[in-house]
Amino acid sequence: MWFWQLKNLLKKIKFVFPIIGTILIVCLFHFSKLYFLKFYPVVMNFFIFSVFFSSLFCQETIIQKFAKKLDGELTDFSRNYTRKLTYVWCIFLFINLSISFITVFLSPAIWELYNACISYVALGIMFGVEYMVRIILRRRYEQKNKVNS
Repeated sequence: MWFWQLKNLLKKIKFVFPIIGTILIVCLFHFSKLYFLKFYPVVMNFFIFSVFFSSLFCQETIIQKFAKKLDGELTDFSRNYTRKLTYVWCIFLFINLSISFITVFLSPAIWELYNACISYVALGIMFGVEYMVRIILRRRYEQKNKVNS
């Protein structure tokens, strides 16, 4: 009987557990002197880099799969563009991974500045520049196809 009451209570307050978990992790990072915690951005960057890099050896890259989900079947232009874009993202992610790794051995202020600010700004700039390049190249491709038609 008490088991069912406890189960019902946990169902009612289940939204609190992620909040408590997040607070505990933030406190662990903030108050802990554990050196290995500084490797968290390195591990995450390595995971993302390896997903992108390993997709280069497949028939479809990860970006091609995303594009296919959004646009349906890809044109030759889109296929070539997304494969080249995957190479560019791999280079960017490897540089980001390398800098994150280097900052582990530097002062905590530099580690925080890069991993909590600069890396996200760089990521946003990369997304923005890629989006503008994609629009420009798509327009050129469409205009070229209209002239040839």
